[in-house]
Amino acid sequence: MKILPAIDLCDGKVVRLERGDYDLQTTYGDDPAAIARVFADAGAEWIHIVDLDAAKSGRPTNTGAIAAIRDAVDIRLELGGGMRDEQTLRLALDAGVDRVIVGSAALKDLQWFEQLVAADDLSGRVVLGLDAREGMLAADGWTTQTECTALEVAQRASDWPLAGIVYTDIARDGMLAGVNITATAELISVTDVPVIASGGVASLDHLLACKEIGCWGAIVGKAWYEGLIDLERACKLTA
Repeated sequence: MKILPAIDLCDGKVVRLERGDYDLQTTYGDDPAAIARVFADAGAEWIHIVDLDAAKSGRPTNTGAIAAIRDAVDIRLELGGGMRDEQTLRLALDAGVDRVIVGSAALKDLQWFEQLVAADDLSGRVVLGLDAREGMLAADGWTTQTECTALEVAQRASDWPLAGIVYTDIARDGMLAGVNITATAELISVTDVPVIASGGVASLDHLLACKEIGCWGAIVGKAWYEGLIDLERACKLTA
């Protein structure tokens, strides 16, 4: 299983939110590239980046910080936040990220998204972001609640040429309460797409539980910033 340490960007700074609430924000640093180098040195193969400003506005915002991260490390990057149209995601890929995460735009037009990921040059380079509260999906930086369930969308996308699905339990994100293992396992059972668990990781035991249910990867955010997880050890234990 892959460990994907997270860099969430807001106004060029590295931050974490609680339950996706922009009013509950903690700033951990103003040098994203330096943090990326720490992740790479610890053995991470991927870094999970979220442009929080773009997630809310729909416009790429932290492009300078993302470029600095790309210049700083040779490992692979996935980027989410503000991927609302094909032009935006192609610009991100052209700028050097290895894959992009599409959430809100996909939920609003799944037919468009299905056609998008079927393009030969995008096959395997797009991740579907499914962010849920009590199983119901949210969009627009988690500010809009939809009437779709994560299971329905994951099942529909089962045979699409996606790089993966990032499944986030919003209620647990940034709360260090552990991944929603039951919901994540259920999602894995209905789709053939690799699933990345997100939201609530606080210990090595949480990561091993994700590995046990068959997650392709797990995102580590606040737990690392708060010193609760040794990233190098986590990468070795879950490999």
